[in-house]
Amino acid sequence: MPLNARIASLEERHAALERRILDEDSRPRPDDIELARLKREKLRLKEEMEKLRTTRMH
Repeated sequence: MPLNARIASLEERHAALERRILDEDSRPRPDDIELARLKREKLRLKEEMEKLRTTRMH
C-alpha cells in the first residue's frame, strides 16, 4: 500500500474512533474501560500517522 494511502486509511480509522469515543462518552453511564481502550487505540493510530508523515518527508 502506498504511503499516502496508508496514512489516509489510518486517518479514517482515527476519525471513526473519535466518533465511537464521543458516542460512548455521551451515554448516561459510559463504560470507562471501553473509553480508555478506544483512547489508547486512537493515540496509537495518531503516533503511527506521525511516524509515517515524518518518514515521508525524508
